[in-house]
Amino acid sequence: MERGQARVDVGDVAAPGGGDPAGRGALPAAVRDRLAVERNVWLCTVRPDGSPHVTPVWFVFLRGSWWIGADRGSVKVRNIERRARVSLALEDGRCPVVAEGTATVHHGPFPPDEEDDRGDTDETDDRGDTDVADIAGVTEAFATKYGWDVTAPHRQGDTRVLLEVPVRRWLLAGRAQ
Repeated sequence: MERGQARVDVGDVAAPGGGDPAGRGALPAAVRDRLAVERNVWLCTVRPDGSPHVTPVWFVFLRGSWWIGADRGSVKVRNIERRARVSLALEDGRCPVVAEGTATVHHGPFPPDEEDDRGDTDETDDRGDTDVADIAGVTEAFATKYGWDVTAPHRQGDTRVLLEVPVRRWLLAGRAQ
């Protein structure tokens, strides 16, 4: 770790009000602001041969997790399905914001952003892998930030997935918060 950087393990951070330590309350205001307005984050996954695959992606940061939309057949999704540990880094190298976590691939169809008529917001889809409460608001956050439907496939014949990366560890410039 370079001088001036601090590694922040989420287990060592007490969030104000007893909230999720990985969430917005545990981070300095400048970092929260960057997570809200910056458009790109570099996502690093691991290829089958062990080499890194680094790609810029659009994201939203909600409830202590990075959310990224991707086509189901993309290299990043295939890599995550084999090895779910990832790193993410905002683009400005002068003031690094780097996070590590374990990605989960959520398959659609995605629930509406408002509570739906199924009643229980903890229901899962027919594969049992998408918690409605975890996805709520993500598609709307992408639409607000980018004016873009994160669920619309980019490649003909492909389907969209949402990648969720809860933060396990932060590497930030300055002091540990």
